[in-house]
Amino acid sequence: MNNHIQQQNKSKRTSEWAQVNEHETINPSILYYGTPVIILSTLNQDGSTNLSPLSSSWALGDCLVLGIGTQGKAYENLLRHSECVINLPDVSLWENVEALGRTTGSSPVPEAKKQVGYTFCRDKFAAAGLTPQSSVLAAPDRIAECPLQIEAAVQHIRIPEHTPFMAIVEAKAIKVHAHTRLISGINRIDPERWHPLIYNFRHYYGLGERRGENFRTER
Repeated sequence: MNNHIQQQNKSKRTSEWAQVNEHETINPSILYYGTPVIILSTLNQDGSTNLSPLSSSWALGDCLVLGIGTQGKAYENLLRHSECVINLPDVSLWENVEALGRTTGSSPVPEAKKQVGYTFCRDKFAAAGLTPQSSVLAAPDRIAECPLQIEAAVQHIRIPEHTPFMAIVEAKAIKVHAHTRLISGINRIDPERWHPLIYNFRHYYGLGERRGENFRTER
């Protein structure tokens, strides 16, 4: 009898959960489901640095994978010069990031970008109110205001057959820099002090309050 009642209660809870959390199949125009914003530094032909805001990246160990458009200046630059800097802005820099949004280092402006309002910009640092900072190993400049900066060397660039207007860039971190206020110990970043800028369905967000920690977190 008890097992029967338990099963009934379980079925009732399952039914209630399904009603509250009902799903609908959709076809979203964008799929930026919430990832950290980066600003990619690449080297122009004249030795200056181009800045490109990106919302598609992940890291595992010293391997970083970036998604970039093939019509942008960053892609052109990386084909010619394999060093770059992944600059990670915090939430306070969202307006600086947005100031780069409609700019491109490509001249003439590619037709596809021109149609959606992009304009050519030679000095992206000035346009975004950011400060160039010399890198240690990579040729492109870092962004002084970004709390985390990762100098990297590109290892491989691939264009997927199913998405020919995008490139998947694999890079290896060769030097990492962090604002001293973020450092809580030797080679450790304090997650309470690091507040990455999140791109969430084309809106800018920060992190919420901490909910817990992974079992592998160092204590």
